[in-house]
Amino acid sequence: MFINRKIKSVLSTAIIASALPFMASAQDVKGLTVHESEDSPTKQLNFRANNLTEAPNIVLVLLDDVGYAQMGHMGGQIETPAFDEIADKGLTYSRFHTTALCSPTRAALLTGRNHHTAETGIIMELGTGNSGYTTEIPNEVGSFAKVLQEKGYSTSWYGKNHNVPNWEASFTGPFDRWPNDLGFDYFYGFLGGDTDQFHPALVEDRKRITSPETNEDGSPYHLTTDMADKAINYVQSVNAVAPDKPFFVYFSPGAVHAPHQAPAEYIEKYKGKFDAGWDVYREEAFNNMKAKGLIPADAELTPRPESLQAWNSLNEEQKMVYARMMEVFAGFTEHTDAQIKRLYDAIDEMGKLDNTIFIYIAGDNGGSAEGGLEGMLNEMTFFNGMPEKWEDKVEAVKSNRLGTEDYFNHMPAAWAWAVNSPYQWAKQIASHLGGVRNAMTISYPNGIKARGEVREQFTHITDIAPTILEVAGLEMPKEIDGYAQKPLEGTSLVYSFDNKDAEEIHTTQYFEIGGNLGIYHDGWWAGAMRNIPWVSGSTAHVEITDMKWELYNLKDDFSQSKDLAEEMPEKLEYMKYMFFAEASKANALPIDDRRTERFRSTFRPSLTAGQTVFQYPNGLRLPEGATPFTKFISHTMDASLDGGYKKGDQGVLITQGGRFGGFVLRVDKAGYVHYEYSNSSDFYSIKTSSKIPVGTKNVVARVIMDEKKPYTASTITIFADGKKLGEGRVEKTIPNLFSLDETLDIGQDTGTPVSQSYKTKDSDYSGQLKMVTLELINEYNNTQASK
Repeated sequence: MFINRKIKSVLSTAIIASALPFMASAQDVKGLTVHESEDSPTKQLNFRANNLTEAPNIVLVLLDDVGYAQMGHMGGQIETPAFDEIADKGLTYSRFHTTALCSPTRAALLTGRNHHTAETGIIMELGTGNSGYTTEIPNEVGSFAKVLQEKGYSTSWYGKNHNVPNWEASFTGPFDRWPNDLGFDYFYGFLGGDTDQFHPALVEDRKRITSPETNEDGSPYHLTTDMADKAINYVQSVNAVAPDKPFFVYFSPGAVHAPHQAPAEYIEKYKGKFDAGWDVYREEAFNNMKAKGLIPADAELTPRPESLQAWNSLNEEQKMVYARMMEVFAGFTEHTDAQIKRLYDAIDEMGKLDNTIFIYIAGDNGGSAEGGLEGMLNEMTFFNGMPEKWEDKVEAVKSNRLGTEDYFNHMPAAWAWAVNSPYQWAKQIASHLGGVRNAMTISYPNGIKARGEVREQFTHITDIAPTILEVAGLEMPKEIDGYAQKPLEGTSLVYSFDNKDAEEIHTTQYFEIGGNLGIYHDGWWAGAMRNIPWVSGSTAHVEITDMKWELYNLKDDFSQSKDLAEEMPEKLEYMKYMFFAEASKANALPIDDRRTERFRSTFRPSLTAGQTVFQYPNGLRLPEGATPFTKFISHTMDASLDGGYKKGDQGVLITQGGRFGGFVLRVDKAGYVHYEYSNSSDFYSIKTSSKIPVGTKNVVARVIMDEKKPYTASTITIFADGKKLGEGRVEKTIPNLFSLDETLDIGQDTGTPVSQSYKTKDSDYSGQLKMVTLELINEYNNTQASK
């Protein structure tokens, strides 16, 4: 026994001794079992190891298409309690700027770099192969959310994305530019530029899901309400599980981008409130801002452009329609802000508000004039250049259906000009403040002593990322995921929190969107505008060296009301030089002023390039950017029915888009096949004269265009196992886009129905659908014209 014990002791000593050279220190020496050892210290959770237990929670709100004078606090006539309270308990930045367009602003916000540095010089749908405009945020331009996440923040994003390239938005990825891979633990929202508020194209993390029929409280479904429900639940859950772990919430609703859709009670609240018209609104907001000290006492109200009508020149019917469109827009705005107030109050009820920095940016650009002079019932008519009928607008208002799921509506350009008071122009126009200056408020009780004060330093969307990182006690690392990071191009705003007279740090900033050019430098501004946003076709090719530039001294002229270009030509030349120097440095050259033609997929990488045959299995959903371009290309759709058609089989075989632009091939309960088509303005319905014979294995629709060019007509012929069942015509096809958000669906319709003859919730094909084969064919009715 003694010998055995001695052998064990020797062995143990030998084993330990042999291990010693590989151990870090003496205290790491281990015995053979835990009974002869000391336990190693437990690894700390990363947020505790990184000393973030006292770090502030962060809530970042970014609204969509909001004018400077739209929110109540900013002199507007719309009630916005959340925005107003944050301003009262914190700071208002009166000279805050965006890029003039959504995707570029959002890329700059997330990365802290200029939008062209982030390869997002334009929206996802208009990207090209040119550097600065590819819409592919580089790995070297990482998001600040990734830094927060890696250091221990719980991170979540709700609402609009519009930073995933179209060809990367399908379930095949790649996913490195999706929200989860940009630093968000959880994403709940939509990937496109806008979405139906009642029937959104929802994505949860990496999965496309169908929207609920009601909100959590049982009320009729609305996306912004749903987003607030999810965000509140998330922060409450984080607080319950890890109360000392900080959270970051990015809340970016599709509101108030078109479609302007809101619960009826919010819309009705504003009935009659805008009967005085846009000229009065703009002037009253201007006077209110002066009275509040938000703008200088000597600021000037810029005049109405000649291309916009004076309210008093309108007839009574026009006033009725346009006032109602603004009532809907106002109700949409208040409803959105009310959901943000719910989130704000929930954080307060948790006792977390004092240690939460709440950044509320009212708009990713100025108010949108994309509704044109008359407003729109369907925003897709803007993207496709389709006219709308005035009588339809009158009917929408008189029937009290504007703002409901029946329309994808937008207000007239003059209302956008009004809510952009006191500035010139609107969204897209990066050369003028109406396109780029937005209201922003920040509250942070533990970090900002000032209450209800105004900050007048020049600030920019790229400043938000460095501000958040500094408040959290973090820095942008030199590398993220092994990629060397480009330096941040914004500057932190922390220097201004408690010093309203602090010297401005962000002293130079270029602006460029769609060929509209602007440059800010040391209080001066120069800009050159290329197009009038509400006049279709106003963009003509002009050599960039021949563009007419304007010059403003913003130190003395807050609203860009006095053009000094003729008086100070040398100063203007210097500012123009500054623009091209900054634009070159930021990857903005060559300037691209092309517009709607860039919607066509030939400008971008394509999953479908070089292919003519596509086999889509039942249940598939694909975003438009991952589908073949068929708008004016002849094609066939062959639905393969496993086991053959049986009497009573019904539902959607294939659909793309929806009510506001798209097509559907479906079978009704009686056995007739329907091809229905919405070109955004007109609707076409083709029903077969014969029923599908029982046992049919293949239902085929041949869609033959008259010519291979935009807006061409087409002939649709429907067959069952080669037997012709019916034929019809679509007299005008869509040239560019079916939808910004709806998908191509096989065997179902997950968005809005193309026609009112069926409902999406009952649209699943009840028979056995194996797949639909879509084939592009080189066959046109007018052969000579299509060569």
